[in-house]
Amino acid sequence: MPRRVLNRFKALGWMLTGLVLASGVWSLVVASGRFPRQLFPSVPEILAAGHGLWTDGLLAADITASVSRAGTGFLLGAVAGIGVAVVTATTTAGRRALQPVLRIFAPIPTIGLVPLAILWFGLGENSKTLVIALGVFVPVWINSHGGLAGTPTDYLKAARCLGASRWQTLRKVILPEATPDIVSGLRVGAAMAFVLIVVAEMTGTTAGIGYRIYQAQLFSQADRLIFCLIVLGVIGAACDSLIDTASAPLTRWAQEEH
Repeated sequence: MPRRVLNRFKALGWMLTGLVLASGVWSLVVASGRFPRQLFPSVPEILAAGHGLWTDGLLAADITASVSRAGTGFLLGAVAGIGVAVVTATTTAGRRALQPVLRIFAPIPTIGLVPLAILWFGLGENSKTLVIALGVFVPVWINSHGGLAGTPTDYLKAARCLGASRWQTLRKVILPEATPDIVSGLRVGAAMAFVLIVVAEMTGTTAGIGYRIYQAQLFSQADRLIFCLIVLGVIGAACDSLIDTASAPLTRWAQEEH
């Protein structure tokens, strides 16, 4: 059996072990009776709530809506983040004029921009996409800028000595060197997209995991709420794994160095 496949089976085994342990701890807390059963449902009750959402035809529609919104916002934020990072890290104008503005913008909580997005674009899809894109943009830009700006000076000097143009240096030296940092930013951005989808879907929609979580909170349906959170976590973990797998050929050199 190839080593890569074996490692994946080992990782799956450890993940299942962790899930079993988490379920066991949760079951012990529920069995202790120290918390109201309505707020701390058992594992079978949580699974039953999920089954009810599925049989009612709600779960598939919610997942589709949330993944579509999160995916669109992620793509926009990631492309903008990497593109702006190239400008701020490799050009004098970007470094002096644009970078200080972005450093002021970066610490602003994206959730705080939700009212502004609704004011500008209303309760439709555009405001939700904007909120997610902005939330993704920040970590992607920060990580990408750090990687691009941190290219060793020796590499740049060697490229110039070999007669490489500015574009060739960017494409052949700077971008490959910064790829691990860019990928890290993309993974953080993907996680941020699924964090913000909950907030974005609480208003102006009738489908989505965030909407279902909000409805469960309103009607004190802790079993549904917890199940939806688990679904959101599974989808987010799957997206992170997808990014990691897709980028592995581009970052294998960095792993080999360590």
